Order: sequence, then C-alpha cells, then structure tokens
Amino acid sequence: MNKAIPLITMSVAMFACVPSGHAVAAGTAAASDVYASYADLAAHEQEGVSYRRVQRVPRRARVAHIAIHGGAIEAPTTQLADHAAGARNAFYSFEGVKRSGNSSLHITATRFDEPRALAVVKGVDYTVSWHGASGTKPTTYVGGRDERLIGKVKAELRAAGFTVAATVPEALRGDSPRNIANKNRRGMGVQLELSRGQREQFVVGGKLTSASIGNPANRTRAFYRYVAAVTRALR
Repeated sequence: MNKAIPLITMSVAMFACVPSGHAVAAGTAAASDVYASYADLAAHEQEGVSYRRVQRVPRRARVAHIAIHGGAIEAPTTQLADHAAGARNAFYSFEGVKRSGNSSLHITATRFDEPRALAVVKGVDYTVSWHGASGTKPTTYVGGRDERLIGKVKAELRAAGFTVAATVPEALRGDSPRNIANKNRRGMGVQLELSRGQREQFVVGGKLTSASIGNPANRTRAFYRYVAAVTRALR
C-alpha cells in the first residue's frame, strides 16, 4: 500500500424485499445517516480518535481515486483506492478508525462535503469513487455519470473474471450531480459499489477487520487483479 500522508487538522441502508445474497447499499440512504454533513460530523466526533483524513495529490494528477467511506466503514475501500491511485494519481480517504460503530460515520455521497475531499476531486478530470455494498454474492455495481468510462470499467472487470451487475439499483447509481464522484472538472465520474462478498475475496480468510485489511500481506491475487482491471480502463 502506498503510504498516505495523514492530514492534521454508515449507517447501513435497509431495503425491503431484497433476495438473499443480492447487494444493496452498504450506506447509501441519507435518511439513515447519523450526520447530514461533514461539519455536523466534525462537531460531534474527534479527528484522530473516531476518524482521519488522508490524501496524496501528485502534481499534474488527472485522476482521483477516493474512498469517502474508508477505514472500517466500508472495508477495504481505502486500500483499493490507495493501490489504484499509485504514485501518479490523486488519492483521498475518509477513514473510520473507531473500535466499533464506524457505520455511524457514513455520510452519503451526495452530502459528503468534506472540504479537502472536494478540493482533490475538483482538481482532476476523472474520478473513481470506491464504495462497499452489502450482499454475499461477489458483484460490482458500476455507476456514475461518465458513461464512456463506465463502459470501459465494466468491460475490463468482466474480462478479468469479475461479475458486474447488468443493472444498477437506483440507490447505487451514483448519477446525481451532487454526488462527489461527479464534482471533478468534467462534471462526471465513476462510482464502484462492491458487494461484501466481492470485498471478502480481496483479503485472506475474508476478514474485513481493521487489523486484517491494514496488512498488505493479507491481500489476495484477486485484490491486485481487480485494481489492475480498473486502472486499465483509465488508460
């Protein structure tokens, strides 16, 4: 994992009538969020104790990989975004670091207004926003407003052997102009929603604990194949 520079300074959406094993948002509904904005969250949670913000912005970066529900909120989206960004692309992560209850730090993407995250996204042309969804079947829902890039990501993931949903539930579409993924210079980005079953395949033993995801030695080949597929789509 590339070393992210610390900055000084979810609740789970429930949907009825969802077939067993199918993915729904792991924290998409604004109505179920504890906090309505970053300012609201920051007024009640302590940075460095409950959460942290990390970023890396190389000069002339045109792509940003972001994990606004990172750390233990929707693991391992921080690690996926960080590895995908590498040394040439911008990286941002808002990470839940509590011992438990990190889902309370979830702010839905259309309300995620943390200033440093917005600055990172507004400075690039392309955005890939990494999220976690529920569901035991390994599946990816690809949404956003950048239709051309969405098509390329889907094709690369399928070619690499990963399951990509043919249709995306409304809660996972990520196509609102207010979604942070779509606030780059072009006004369009890509949102990846990975089911829990898919994310578990990226960590040895399927353990999505903070200790497990934080150790690069626990990453599986699937982790690297998945990230490689996404980065190929951006070439």
